[in-house]
Amino acid sequence: MKHFILLSLALTLQAVATDWTQFRGPQGNGVSTDRNLPAKLSSDNLKWSISLPGRGLSGALVLGNKVILTCSSGPTQTRLHVIALNTRDGSTLWHRQFWATGRTMCHSKTSVAAPTPCSDGKNIYAVFSSNDVICLDLDGNLQWLRGLTADYTNVSNSLGMSSSPVVTGNTLVVQVENDSESYTLGLNKNTGINRWRLDRPKAANWTSPLIIAEGLVALQSKEGIDAVRAMDGSKAWSYDDGASTIPSSTLLKGVIYVPSHGVTALELNKDDAGNTPKQLWQSGRLQLGTASPIVINNKVFTINKAGVLTTGDTQSGERGWQLRLKGPFSATPVSAGKHLYFVNERGLIQVVDTETEEGEIVGTLNLDEQILGSPAVGGGALYLRSNTKVYKIAK
Repeated sequence: MKHFILLSLALTLQAVATDWTQFRGPQGNGVSTDRNLPAKLSSDNLKWSISLPGRGLSGALVLGNKVILTCSSGPTQTRLHVIALNTRDGSTLWHRQFWATGRTMCHSKTSVAAPTPCSDGKNIYAVFSSNDVICLDLDGNLQWLRGLTADYTNVSNSLGMSSSPVVTGNTLVVQVENDSESYTLGLNKNTGINRWRLDRPKAANWTSPLIIAEGLVALQSKEGIDAVRAMDGSKAWSYDDGASTIPSSTLLKGVIYVPSHGVTALELNKDDAGNTPKQLWQSGRLQLGTASPIVINNKVFTINKAGVLTTGDTQSGERGWQLRLKGPFSATPVSAGKHLYFVNERGLIQVVDTETEEGEIVGTLNLDEQILGSPAVGGGALYLRSNTKVYKIAK
């Protein structure tokens, strides 16, 4: 019961928060409580765009009046950047640069700055594909830096890594899962020193950890889901029926929606989220491409490789309406109220009203830039980044 009460309290606190503190927002599910985003878009909604000093797929953080971004630059992307911009006008508040200490080899489509950073409201934790972990305070002052390759020399993924970190309690959880030396670390968030290290399946894995309760994190791999305690890395429970290594799981109202055989819904134990969950349903008709699933009210939404948006009932998994969008998509959508905000790889934003009978595209705006990272929401604005710019979209 204690864990469930803590989970409920945490979700209540997050629901009133406006900051976008990690990959897919404060709850890690892409759902925003913001009701001020524009739906019918035009060029008037583009408030500013700012050129960036390097490439990146990482999503933005929105912390008060700051937009936090990571980039990598140079011929082999060995220069790492963490930047804070002013939400009002995009002006630079601070800009920190570091040299990569590990491998920067990656596919030409991706970047060393692929993982989205996270924040506990006091510090910013940035992870790069070079296995460099950097902790800065909100004013950009370096707290600690750790090059993981110095301790784990055999990490290798020729395509590049993109798992985003999460912080819960005093632990920063970093997935470094690949074809060679595959592991997940629990780091002391104040020092960067290991609390624990877990061996993980040897396979390239681009999914990100998911906080399912305070101090309890779900790790996704090709083998399924392992729920581990952030304090010591001990396993609480497992789902062993396999899962995707690209789209990540999502959590809403005590149910985890896992990209497994389409989508599999696991209901957390109401008395203690650390106990084995109950499988509610599994639907092979809810197919996923690269983007992770997202849940609004009583519907789960997936988008496949062909750009077809499909709805499923959260109670039964039964497929509902479908709507074809202009793809392809790498970025996972975000939601605000009844609207879903998609951006395809060519920079076309498409806003879908999910409460019409068959779904309807109600707004579009073409930024005409390659965009692969997921949007962020904060203070009534949508923030997107390409390899060259960051954009603010607002009323």
